[in-house]
Amino acid sequence: MTDHLAVFTGRAHPQLAHDICRHLGVDLGAAEVFEFSNENIFVKIRENVRGRDVFVVQPFSSPVNTTIMELLIMLDALKRASAERVTAIVPYYAYGRTDKKDQPRAPITARLLADCLTIAGATRFLTLDLHAGQIQGFFNIPVDELTAQRLLARYWASQGLENFTVVATDAGFAKKARNFAEQLDAPLAIVEKRRVGNDGQADAMGLIGQIAGRNALIVDDEIDSAGSLMQAAGVVREQGALDIYACASHGIFSGKAIERLRASEIKELVVTDSVPLPAEKRLPIITTLSIAELVAGAITRIHEDRSVSELFY
Repeated sequence: MTDHLAVFTGRAHPQLAHDICRHLGVDLGAAEVFEFSNENIFVKIRENVRGRDVFVVQPFSSPVNTTIMELLIMLDALKRASAERVTAIVPYYAYGRTDKKDQPRAPITARLLADCLTIAGATRFLTLDLHAGQIQGFFNIPVDELTAQRLLARYWASQGLENFTVVATDAGFAKKARNFAEQLDAPLAIVEKRRVGNDGQADAMGLIGQIAGRNALIVDDEIDSAGSLMQAAGVVREQGALDIYACASHGIFSGKAIERLRASEIKELVVTDSVPLPAEKRLPIITTLSIAELVAGAITRIHEDRSVSELFY
C-alpha cells in the first residue's frame, strides 16, 4: 500500500503532516517550497510521483492568501509530474463564510476557491467541518468532509463535566450543536443573534433554552476574532450560568481574539490542530486536540477505495 501512496505538505502546517505520516507509517514526501524576494512562490517535487496516489496537506491558515497560492502551485506541479490521483487535504477552508451572494455585486469566493483547486489539479478534496455544508456542492470532484465533533465530545466526556448545557453560538449552528449535545446526553440552548455589516461584528439578542444554575459548554465550528464567543459567554452569564467552557473545530484566533480570551471568564477552550497555534497564542485555558489520526484514517480509506463514512459509525 505505502509504495503507491505519497503525502506532501506545504509550509502552512508541516507538524500536522508529519503527525499524519506517523499514523500512516510512511515518510513525508520530499518537496522544495519557498518564496523568491519578489514574493513569487516556487515549488519542486523532489521524488518520483508518476502513477502514485498523492495527498497534499495544507490548511488555509495565516497568511491565508499565501497558503492558498502555495497549494495551487503544488497541485499543478504534481499534476504535471503525472501523479495518478491528487487529493487536496485542507483541514481549514478559508473564505467559507463567503458562500452565497448576500449583498449586491458581492462575490462567492468559496466557489471561486473550489474552481481554482480543481483547475490546478486536485482530483479529490478532503476537509474538516466546513462553515457551510453547501460548499461541498461547489466542487465538481469528490469531496469528503470529516468532523471533529466526536473527537471533541470524547474529550468532554473524559473530563467528567456535570450539570451542563451545550450552547450554540447562533441558530445557524443549531443542528450541529444538537448532534453534539446528543452525543454528550446534554440539553441544548441557542444564542439568538444577528450579524451587522462586513466587519465580523454580531449583536447577541438573547438565549433560547435554560442555563440558570448550570454549567455552559459553548460550541461553534470556528473561533476567529472570538467576538461571537465572548457575546455568547456574556449572554449565558447574564442568564445565570455557572462555569463557562467552550470548544470549536478551528481555532483561528485572529485580531483581538487572544486578548479577549485572556480577559474572559472561560475556564477551558478546546480546539483541534486543524491550523497551527503559534506559541504566543497558547493560553493556559486553550487545549488542542490532534486530528492527525482522523485524517490518516480517511487517507487510508480513500487510498484503498473504502468508505470514509466508516470513521463515524
